Amino acid sequence: MFVKLISPRSPVQFVSKREKAINFSRLSLATVAALFPKGTRIEIINDSIEDIDYNGKVDLVGITSITSTAPRAYEIADKFREKGIPVIMGGMHPSALPEEAIKHANSIVIGEAEEQIKPLVEDFKNGKLKKFYRCQKRPELKHIPLPRRDLYEKKNPYYKEMHMIQTTRGCPFNCDFCTVTHFFGQTYRTRAVEDIVREIKTVSRRTLIFFVDDNIAGNPKYAKKLFKALIPLNIKWFGQASLVLAKNRELLKLAARSGCTSLFMGIESVSPSSLKEVGKSMNKVEDYKESIKIIHDHGIGIVGAFIFGFDSDDKRVFEETVSFIDRNQIELPSLAILTPLPGTRLYDRMEEQGRIISRDWSKYTVGEVVFQPKQLTPEELQEGYYWSRKQLSSLSSIAKRTFHLRKSSLLYIPVNFIMRKASRATLKKASNNNIYTGLF
Repeated sequence: MFVKLISPRSPVQFVSKREKAINFSRLSLATVAALFPKGTRIEIINDSIEDIDYNGKVDLVGITSITSTAPRAYEIADKFREKGIPVIMGGMHPSALPEEAIKHANSIVIGEAEEQIKPLVEDFKNGKLKKFYRCQKRPELKHIPLPRRDLYEKKNPYYKEMHMIQTTRGCPFNCDFCTVTHFFGQTYRTRAVEDIVREIKTVSRRTLIFFVDDNIAGNPKYAKKLFKALIPLNIKWFGQASLVLAKNRELLKLAARSGCTSLFMGIESVSPSSLKEVGKSMNKVEDYKESIKIIHDHGIGIVGAFIFGFDSDDKRVFEETVSFIDRNQIELPSLAILTPLPGTRLYDRMEEQGRIISRDWSKYTVGEVVFQPKQLTPEELQEGYYWSRKQLSSLSSIAKRTFHLRKSSLLYIPVNFIMRKASRATLKKASNNNIYTGLF
């Protein structure tokens, strides 16, 4: 049996460019590939950097999709089905809206795939594919098969900068705007530490490991055990965690000793009202400055995530956020527009309130306004987002945030210039389309 597994390209211009610098080995399809029976011939295709052959012989096509890539996923699926080739779809978006996705596929895998692939393959071989394969029981993560990284590495030079590894699934928090809880359930499951160490030892290069967990320190006891096991491996790693980590000095020290260079942290807002609104009460604005300093003092850089468009946000939020980022020397800011992604409580609430103004999923990139804000017009929110990106990609802002003796700051100088290039391209495109006037 020959199976093609496809990751559709993003509608975001910079992400879709076929540039080696912005690509790394995706974990989702490599994980799914490991679940197929031994002897299955599998090809993984990243649509952002590879061409899709619709004419070659293939028995089954699998496509994963988040909301912003759904239109492209449906386009790919339709082309294969026109040729009589069965298509299965899975991932965040099809799991949230299976009745929509099934219009473009033969089967939808809803939720995690570990328990679904074996019965799906058996049904396929017997010509009895079901429309829906739903995850009924959350899979145990102990001794799950290792991702098929060989399917990337043997054919493509684009995947050698960073390896992605998962140590946990789920998040102990339940933010309104996040799809994690809907997809993984209100659980926080962990892999066996010895399995993680074994997996790290199998990767071809260990220049930088990206632990893709939504919150690698969500279970402090487990995280301590993991970090202690990482110390002898002498690796450098990047992960995601909550600012709450700053309150656990022992755990933070272990993270640094284990090779943590940076953490992606959902700071989200500088407004207590906004944090309360979306269930992010664990973030305390009054503690931000001290928490950031503590993390920096341990030699760990911060990629800070900020969201614009909460109901309590007005025009002041953009300047306040930019000033906060510069003042606290956030090495790399990640800005987003609040987006009601299907499957979240935010989506359900805005749907009920009639505030969703676009269901063009290609706009759900967290960079475009798709809902009616409370205290801003959609145009003001979009303009403010672009203005903030412009300010933070300026040379003066990059200098304030990265020209310091901290190693974590210096490491982010080249990354900021890559993001500066991306922001300038985005702003130019927005200006040409009269979306950004530059007058905010």
